[in-house]
Amino acid sequence: MSNPTLDHLLSRRSVSANAMTEPGPDADQLGQILTAGARVPDHKKLVPWRFIVFEGAAREAFGQVIAEACRAEEDEPSTFRLDTEAKRFLRAPVVVAVISRVVQTPAVPEWEQVLSAGAACQNLMVAATALGFGAQWITEWYAFSPGVRQALNLSENERVAGFIYIGTAKERPEERDRPALADIVTTWQA
Repeated sequence: MSNPTLDHLLSRRSVSANAMTEPGPDADQLGQILTAGARVPDHKKLVPWRFIVFEGAAREAFGQVIAEACRAEEDEPSTFRLDTEAKRFLRAPVVVAVISRVVQTPAVPEWEQVLSAGAACQNLMVAATALGFGAQWITEWYAFSPGVRQALNLSENERVAGFIYIGTAKERPEERDRPALADIVTTWQA
């Protein structure tokens, strides 16, 4: 018997941000995607993540932030490199920054909270692709840039878990090799 959710999970494929175009999700679709992103395991209801959405002109403006961070943090970046960095967020109609936010509590280890942020990234990906969009979860250098951290107003307990690029795939992505279960699964025995 076919199960649409399982079928989607077994066929889901990332689409390179460079292979995306308009349209992106409309407001209702983006709301659904973000709601799905927030429905992840979250021990003690700490909400150890938040989302920053980049759409329209904000993508170009934030590209300038990325280019300026590159100029400040790297030795003599080329004009080509700075132009490339300025266009980073223009690769897809919507970019969602997932911010991992660790709450200090003995009840929930930091690692568990970081994993929850990763689950939020994955749910955003699955929801976007379930709606027929292409999506890619990437970090790239700017996720770790001090200048970008400052521009995003990240607190000391926050860091970028990833940028989720969402748009329409220019073409269907090719399937890639996946690990054989025999290579990654063992059964523990006493």
